[in-house]
Parts: sequence; C-alpha cells; structure tokens
Amino acid sequence: MAFLQQFSTPITLLWGIALAMLLVYAPFLVVASERLKLGYDIAAPRAMFDKLPAFAQRATWAHQNSFEAFSLFAAGALMAYVTEVNSPLAIAAVIAHLVARFLYSVFYILNVPLLRSLMFGIGGLGTATLVVLSLLQLRP
Repeated sequence: MAFLQQFSTPITLLWGIALAMLLVYAPFLVVASERLKLGYDIAAPRAMFDKLPAFAQRATWAHQNSFEAFSLFAAGALMAYVTEVNSPLAIAAVIAHLVARFLYSVFYILNVPLLRSLMFGIGGLGTATLVVLSLLQLRP
C-alpha cells in the first residue's frame, strides 16, 4: 500500500468517476463497429441487434451492465469524496474497480463467463469498499 500513498485520494476519486464514465462506452465501440459493417439503420438502431454477431451482442450486454455498475460506483466514490475519506484503501478500491470493469467487458465480449463474473465481483467489492469507508468516516 506504500505505492498508493503517493496518490491524492480526492483526486483519485474524481478521476475514477471520469474514467469509469468512459469505460461505460468502451464495449459500445465494438457494437458500433459491427453496426457500421451491417449498414447502420438510423431509424431503427436497436432492431439491428439480432443481426449482430454473438461477440457484438455480448458487447451490447457489457455496455448495458456498465451503466448499472457506473451508477453505483459513482455514488460510492462521491460518498467517499464528500465524507473526505483519505485512505490508500480507497485509492486501491478505485483502481480495482476500474481495472475490473475494463476486464469485465473484455471477458464478456470474449465469452469467458468465469473471469467475467470474477471481474464483476471485484468491481462490486471496490464500490462496496468506498461505501463502507464513507460510512465509517461518519462515526462520532
């Protein structure tokens, strides 16, 4: 954890939110690429789903799940920011969440369910850690 002490917790929390927001759209780049290959139908973009190859369908699901994970992570990171959590553990939680969510999408697209599920759990643990650290900060 000594390595993490060189980072500022508040800055890491805010950058973590910004990077997590970008990660929501990482799997969508795969979907967009495949939609363009099919001939993008601007009038009915969701109707193209059944025509996408299996990996692009999984990328769509990874993209959708990323919105759900982002909302919880952003709440946890903002809680830690507002309660002024200052801990290497919070920094590790942010990094763990970001790495896990990136790998979650990769493993989802590549159809590796066990590793995908592991990354889902690690990302969720990062978020839960931020929430718990925030609540512990409120003790009198």
